Amino acid sequence: MTATLTRPVNPPAKTVAPRSRNRHRGACAVLMAPFFVLLVAVFLVPVGTAVWLSFFGADEPGLGFGPEHTVFVGLRSYLAVLTDPTFLSGLGVIALYCLLYLPLLVVASLGLALLLDSAAARLKSVARLGLFLPHAVPGIIAAIIWLYLYTPGLSPVVEVLGEAGITVDFLGIHTVIPAIVNIALWSNLGYNVVIFYAALQAVPREVLEAAVVDGAGPVRTALRIKTPLIRSSVVMVLLFTLIWSLQLFTEPMLLSQSTPMITARFSPSMYIYDAAFTRNNYGLAAAASVILLACTIALSYGVTRWTNRTREANR
Repeated sequence: MTATLTRPVNPPAKTVAPRSRNRHRGACAVLMAPFFVLLVAVFLVPVGTAVWLSFFGADEPGLGFGPEHTVFVGLRSYLAVLTDPTFLSGLGVIALYCLLYLPLLVVASLGLALLLDSAAARLKSVARLGLFLPHAVPGIIAAIIWLYLYTPGLSPVVEVLGEAGITVDFLGIHTVIPAIVNIALWSNLGYNVVIFYAALQAVPREVLEAAVVDGAGPVRTALRIKTPLIRSSVVMVLLFTLIWSLQLFTEPMLLSQSTPMITARFSPSMYIYDAAFTRNNYGLAAAASVILLACTIALSYGVTRWTNRTREANR
């Protein structure tokens, strides 16, 4: 008697693999669909519309007495924006604002996060909540609060300083930008402290214990161990804060009601608002928006490249 051995018949790999791949692709498509829908709806479509509008302008034939109609103007709006002194001065204001605001925000929020993460800190949850609460206040409300504190005759701060013989004009020519920086710091400091504190919680405890065994003190541990390990979070905060700073609008718009130092075109965003809704020049506003977007992309790319090179050099 001869026994025949039969092997179990497995399904061909060619029929299983495509089904599995198709299933994975379908799952990925379903999960990524909301992101791409939002990307197209809130970014690509507005950007495309702005680029399209920037090539057109309003023309009034007949010495301005005829009916207004839209004509193709090419790059005329871009040249008008780039040669406008008010727009260029707005870029200078944003540059000065970023030079003051970015280092102060990153250093202060990182320092507070390191302090909260230290063993000497007490009531950490209460401190985190107290620091984060100003961020929960809408930006327009925060600007109104500080406008009250900056206005002479209303502000208790100005009154107390006046009784001490100190006269301070918080909305003067030399103090208006620091006043705006102060509002932004008050609003956003706690939010970034929470981000850094969360990143510090992911630092391996055994690394910190090894540093203590090697004789590193609290300050050295914070600067030489903890801070390099959360460098990616620092870069993320720096990048997002830079992007938000380039869109400065709410604070100067409200403060402009109380000081002549802030004009209607104080920042690029205010310039765009003025061009669109005061001068009704939508082509000019669209061109300024595209230029501001290009500056944002270029600076973001520059920051990312610089941080990547720094990281590679430190390896």
